[in-house]
Amino acid sequence: MPEIVPCLWFDTQAEEAAEFYVSVFPNSRITAVDRYGEAGPRPAGTVLTAGFELDGKPFLALNGGPEFTFSEAVSMQVFCADQDEVDHYWTSLTADGGTESQCGWLKDRFGFSWQVVPTRLTELLQDADPARAQRAMKAMLSMRRIVIADLEAAADAG
Repeated sequence: MPEIVPCLWFDTQAEEAAEFYVSVFPNSRITAVDRYGEAGPRPAGTVLTAGFELDGKPFLALNGGPEFTFSEAVSMQVFCADQDEVDHYWTSLTADGGTESQCGWLKDRFGFSWQVVPTRLTELLQDADPARAQRAMKAMLSMRRIVIADLEAAADAG
């Protein structure tokens, strides 16, 4: 199978976004920065693309212009082992102009959507006791940042 690389379309912030993302996730790096040449359509020397890896997974950031913007129709899920990870990614990705949404969703300062999800949420939603799973779901639906202890307390409240 060929390699599949997500390409994120920015107006002019591709390199800034790539640098931000690699600062948030461990084992990440910028792999290449390509610039527009004389053929345009942007001024020669400005960033065309920034290749980067997040924990070894390749991504490409493209400065394509203002014609297209991000929507919640596409997001990245960050599965977190514990509350410390949830809090780290939530705080980092909402910093400097990011916005919180509901149920673990947020937009970073570039307008890109992320889901910061503790793996414990999946476990609770798949609980063998459907009533317990529904209590966890109800609790999650009332949250912005997911709080594992609150999910567990809700699940156990029955």
